[in-house]
Parts: sequence; structure tokens; C-alpha cells
Amino acid sequence: MASIHPFDPVTPGEIKLASQIIQKALPGVPVRFKRIDLQEPIKKDVIPFLESERLGLRPLPTPPPRIIQALFDNEQSGALNKALVNTRSKSIVYIRELPKHIQAPMDPEELVEMEQLCLNHPKVRAEIEKLELPAEMSVCCEPWMYGTDDIHETRRLIQCYLFVLEVNDPQCNIFSLPCKFSPVFDARSKQLVRIDYLPSGADDKVTPTTPWKPVKTVQYAPNLIDEPLREDLKPYIVQQPLGGSYTVEGNAVSWQKWRFRVGFNSREGLVIYNVTYNGRNVFYRLSLSEMTVPYGDIDPRRPYHRKQAFDAGDVGFGITANQLTLGCDCLGHIKYFDAYRADGKGDPIKMSNVVCLHEQDNGLLHKHTNWRNDVATVVRNRQLVVQMICTLANYEYIFAWTFDQAAGIELEIRATGILSTTPFDNENGEIAPWATNVGPGVSAPYHQHMFSYRIDPAIDGFQNTIFYQESVPLPNGPSNVYGAGYTTVGNTIKNSGSEDLSVERHRVFKIRNDSIKNPITHKAVAYKLHATPSQMLLNGPESFNQKRAVFATKPIWVTKYQDDELFAGGEFTNQSRRSDGVDIWAAREDNVENEDIVLWHTIGLTHNPRIEDFPIMPMERISVALKPDGFFTKNPALDVPPSDQRFNKSTLHADHSVADSRACCTPKDRVVKL
Repeated sequence: MASIHPFDPVTPGEIKLASQIIQKALPGVPVRFKRIDLQEPIKKDVIPFLESERLGLRPLPTPPPRIIQALFDNEQSGALNKALVNTRSKSIVYIRELPKHIQAPMDPEELVEMEQLCLNHPKVRAEIEKLELPAEMSVCCEPWMYGTDDIHETRRLIQCYLFVLEVNDPQCNIFSLPCKFSPVFDARSKQLVRIDYLPSGADDKVTPTTPWKPVKTVQYAPNLIDEPLREDLKPYIVQQPLGGSYTVEGNAVSWQKWRFRVGFNSREGLVIYNVTYNGRNVFYRLSLSEMTVPYGDIDPRRPYHRKQAFDAGDVGFGITANQLTLGCDCLGHIKYFDAYRADGKGDPIKMSNVVCLHEQDNGLLHKHTNWRNDVATVVRNRQLVVQMICTLANYEYIFAWTFDQAAGIELEIRATGILSTTPFDNENGEIAPWATNVGPGVSAPYHQHMFSYRIDPAIDGFQNTIFYQESVPLPNGPSNVYGAGYTTVGNTIKNSGSEDLSVERHRVFKIRNDSIKNPITHKAVAYKLHATPSQMLLNGPESFNQKRAVFATKPIWVTKYQDDELFAGGEFTNQSRRSDGVDIWAAREDNVENEDIVLWHTIGLTHNPRIEDFPIMPMERISVALKPDGFFTKNPALDVPPSDQRFNKSTLHADHSVADSRACCTPKDRVVKL
């Protein structure tokens, strides 16, 4: 284990070692593991190792010991425990029993167990029989995190939404035919708590289960739809005969002056560590810290007021990461990364191909044509993409970190998959003010997808400052006689807290290092955040939805770095009562000027579904970028070779001849003279 890097994902050997040490420390106690993952190294302890590595110093200092974190249930007492294990000394750091109201995240085995428990329960079976379904039809269960509406609730509850399967096919769209009853189970005792009957109109009125009214499923799978597939699409082949321009050593990636490490854990999934450009520190850690999808209060009927997922904290981006397929999820010359998770017994489970690395062409990086002689400088925009795709119940999310040759980084989030639906009696033209009818007897409620992007900067060092700059008109007067001038004004954020965006004033947030000045601009070197203006959380301040997701009420948060402060909604979100995350840390009002700081950016999609989003949703996209702003003395991509047809080998459409084309960047015969 000595050769493992401090930022490498947990290994199968570490998972097994940690589970064995914990079980040995608790003889005779039945244990069910919920998570076994790498505990983030203490930052001050790992920086000397990282700096020696960056500067090429040898021998490298001894890295800090790798600590493994485990969450597990004591199945004898029902208590949730958290443990830390030192892999170097093979010893327990601590085992702590957590308060009774704290719930661990859900895991794949638990979801399968709850589905089977629900569908096989006699009272649920009796309710299903009332539907009087044809023999070829069946019912499917979708276990959901319960949410919160009672601060005294300590049971581990699961809300089971049921759907009718019209055909026995693995791609049958279950979300087209929702049932009007929803069992609630205690996941620890395995007891049925109650059956909730779901309203199917614009009010709270519920009705007893009655025989199924036959309606046709709105299908999406190619083998189930009622229309022929298009036949006029020709192959689009992305080939790199010499391979990719990147190099990979373990989890370290080098490409076009960039160097970073690919990390992965059960909760956040893909994490980008230790980012440098041409040997200069840029970012210590980049991650998607949390996401919440509140349906509650937007659809005000019970039990939907509780329907709110924290997809990272309640389940985990890493746990739900897809095993990516060549030629489908990623095109071109692909490098895959594997990961491991623990099952309930503490055994490692391999997750193959959960991250893909590849290059892509994204149009032009820069171009200029001298109109006097028609000579152009043209450079294409090659990018490196690190991508993960997660399936969280009905939705798919594509998370892509894109590095470009001009020292920019973009986080792109794409949402697709299937809308989460509810039963709605719309055969007589009824509509709801908080949902869209997407099929017979089914509606898709309005909802939001709120993401928290955690940026741990290291702009030429680990003491940085956040400030924002606004563009404002100059006052009329001797210095602005014609009323045409404008300037910028800045504001340094001195204490931790939250900030708003301002499109009207073009407010731009920047991360600077006050100890290093740019020799040309005479200002501090910096990176700027290309923020994405989004509507913040719509749930009211009195709702549990907002109390649990305060991070989603503000687009910008700034905190002073502290170890273990990683998750915007807090460490434990499943059935949480209120946030213990970034809003609490920001409220300390710590000094954040020339300190080790963290910038958090909340971005969101307010999704009022279109019928065109059903039965499977065309991709919706949002993105955030980080770009150098005074970090260099000129365009850092000037050394990228110009585009050349001999290099790119494009082809002409059939109605063109070779004479219609010319080599890149060569002048035409005509020269314009003035």
C-alpha cells in the first residue's frame, strides 16, 4: 500500500482490510456496511508531499497514512456507526455511534431488498390484486428516500412508489403508468408502516383502489415504440490513429500542460485533485458537492410535500455511476477508470468503466483573418473531457469536466432520463397548476435540480482571496463628457458568507493570489468564475425542503477551509431535519482574505416539464467555467499548432470538387486594396 497516492480512490484491499479490522473490534456484533471509502487526507499534512511532487523533488517525503472511513449498522442495536481505520498501522482511529435520528445513505442492496419486501408483502399484494391486471401485466416498485415532515421521526423510512408494467421487457417505461397507492416501510424492522393513497386530481382527495383502466404505455425503447427508426443517418466515426494526446500514470493525467489526478468516491463520484498548469498550482480539489431535487411544495399534495432527493448525500453519484460503453457514452480514443465500493458484508465490488477520458474537437480556439491579404491564423479547440454518468432512479446525469488549451476548465452538467411522474385523472381535459400532462392518466410535476459546485482553489499557492468585479457607467462629467464611458468597481470578500449574482451589473467573481502580481497588468494573478445565473430554491423558508437545503438559496458561498467540510447540505442528508452544511460554516464569519478558502457555486435547472420531455427527455445542459484572468501575460494557447487539412483530413461533400477547396490559412488570389 506504500505506493498508493494520497488521492487515489479506495482500493479493494483497503475495503477488505477496513471491514476486517472493524469486525474484529466488534466480536459477535452483526454488522452491515453502508459505505467504505477514502477519508480525505488532512490538507496541511498532504501539501508538502504534493509540492515535492510538483517541483520534481526526490526522494518524496512520506505521505500521510491513508485513512478509510466506514459507515455501518449495528444490526443488533439498530444503531448507525462511523469508523475511521488507519491502513498504515492497521488500527482503529475511532468507532462512534451516531445519534438515533441520523440515517445512512441508501445502498444498492437495500434498494433491491426494499423492492422485494414491498412487492411480496401480503397487504401490498392485496392492494395490487384490486387492480385486476391482465395476466401479462405486473407491478414494479421504485423505492424513494422518505424525506422529512416530522422532527421527531427517527425510523428509517422508505416511500415505495408503484407502477404498472404493460409488457415484460427490461426497457418498458414504468413511469407511464403510476399506481394510486404508495406503501411506506421501516427499512430496519422491515415492517409496513402504512399505505399512502395518492391524490389523482388537483386537490388532496384520494380514492380507494379500483380496477385498472386500460391505457397504453408511452414507450421510448426502439423495440417498443410504434414508429420505424430513421434510416437516413450515416456513420459518424471519431478516430485518432495515433491514439490520444494525453498520458495516464495510474490516476495521474497529463495533457497540454495540464496535470491532475482523477479521484472517485461513493458519494461525489468523480473528483478532480491537484490541478496544475505548466507546473503552476491552480486548484486543490474540484467536485460536485451536492444536488437536491425538490418536488415538495411545488406539488403541494401529500405525500409529495416530502418528495425531495439529495442525490449525492441520500444515495451517491459514485454508487449510481454507469459502467460506460465504448461507442455509446464516449466517442473516440477512450481511457476508462474503474472504481470499487463495498457491499453490506464489507467485500469490495468492482465498478468497471465508471469514468471515461477522451479528447474532443470543439470548433475554433481562436482565429483572425487579415482582410488586407486574406491570410488567416486558425487554431482548432482540442479539449480533454473527463466524464461520469449517473442513473438516479428515473434521471440520468452526465457530469463532464472539460480542460482546454487556453487554461480553462468547464463543468458541464447534462440531464436526461425519464420524468418522475404521478397519477392524474386527465381523461376529461383536466390540468394541474403545478404539473404537465404527459400521457393518459399521468402527469409530470414541476421541480428543480439544484447543484452545488465546490471549488477549492490554489491559485499559485494555497492562500487566496475572493472578490467580485462589476461593470458600471462612469458618471457624466469632465472625465466622461460624451456619456459613453464605463469602468469596473470591485469588492473584496473579507469574511465568510453568501453573495448574490447580478446580471445587471455583470458581477464577476474572481479568485486571486495577492502575493503574486502580473508583471503586465500589475494586478494580482487570478482565475474568474463564469457563473451561471439560475433561479434559486422556490420552497419557502418555513418548509423542510429549504431548511434541509439552505445551500440552494444563494448562488455564491465563501468559507474558510476546514477539513471534513465537503458537502454543501451536510454530511448526512437522508431524512435530515435541517442543513448542517455550507450555510452553517459561512455563518462563522471567518476571515477569508489571503486565507485557505473554498468557493461554492449553486446552479440549477427549474424544470417545468414539456410533453416533449416524455417518455424520455432530450438532454438539458448547464455549465460553469473557470478561466484565467491575469494568471498569464498573454494568451496561453499561442503555441497550439494551427489547423491544417493534412493533419485533420476533412472530406468534401459529393457536389464539390477538390478545386473548390484550398489548404488552411492560405491566401486567395485576390488581394483587397484600399
